[in-house]
Amino acid sequence: MKTDILNEKYRLGLGGVAIGTAFEDISDEESQTILQAAWDLGIRYFDTSPWYGLTKSERRFGDFLKDKERDDFLFSTKVGRLFHEVPESEVPPTMWKKPLNYDFKHDYTADAIKKSIEDSLQRTGLNHIDIVYIHDLSEDQVGDRYPYFLEQARKGAFKVLSELRDQGIIKAWGMGVNKIEPILDCIDSADPDICLSATQYSILEHEDAVDRLLPAVKKAGVKLVSGAGYNSGYIAGRERYNYKDVIPKGMAEKRARIAEIAGKYNTDIVHAALHFVLASDEFASIIPGASRPKQVQDNVNALNADIPADFWNELKSGGLIYEKAQVPNG
Repeated sequence: MKTDILNEKYRLGLGGVAIGTAFEDISDEESQTILQAAWDLGIRYFDTSPWYGLTKSERRFGDFLKDKERDDFLFSTKVGRLFHEVPESEVPPTMWKKPLNYDFKHDYTADAIKKSIEDSLQRTGLNHIDIVYIHDLSEDQVGDRYPYFLEQARKGAFKVLSELRDQGIIKAWGMGVNKIEPILDCIDSADPDICLSATQYSILEHEDAVDRLLPAVKKAGVKLVSGAGYNSGYIAGRERYNYKDVIPKGMAEKRARIAEIAGKYNTDIVHAALHFVLASDEFASIIPGASRPKQVQDNVNALNADIPADFWNELKSGGLIYEKAQVPNG
């Protein structure tokens, strides 16, 4: 019993990495201002994870959303780690600037998935979760234990999430990962609905996804949501790429060239990046994060921007976009 819930209304969502203090120590008040801006601008798809800020982002989303009419928005969060409170001195080192006092362990068993969902409902104050993503079940996160955790998920997470969906407790589930292989492995042995594809498909880097990921999800009837569609801010001018400080060779020149061509057509690279992702038939939604309200406004402006077909033609003819990649206007 698959479901296709990410319709046109949810093409642009808000991701919760920045609100979890990934890049700077955003206060509770600032996070609520960002969420309010998103709501006022019509955004109705909100995605977070207990991993972001070691449960901080999830709590912040819940504080904002719990008083909203539940049928007015879609909410997704993630499973795969269980969290327990620890003294401040025992908080593990992570990417978060100011996480809460929690430690965690990876666990993809059925019991752990159920416990994770219960914990998320308790933290957010919501009465149900629409989409559940299996988070970071990939080699970049669990290393050489990937085969072990994949087998654990095949027996546990994959089965229990399909059961919860079929019972109507959740509406959809899938992988939420930074690599292609875990999505292919999941499709091979389960029936996910929607996968959160982070860092795999952007205007700067998409060839591998075009060749391997998109045909597989299309055949399986699985939709994709784009996380880090701006390469975690690199496209917007930040000097980080896919959450890391190392910039791939040649990427600065590519970014500069696309930005230059965008200027020629009275648009900009951020607007182009959003339209590029959503031009793919397989992507139902894009969920950029925001560290301030203006970034949410910029994303809405990007969604509504009109980009000339000649811009895309020039990028393709110049080899800046893979010849097999879909672009807007054809």
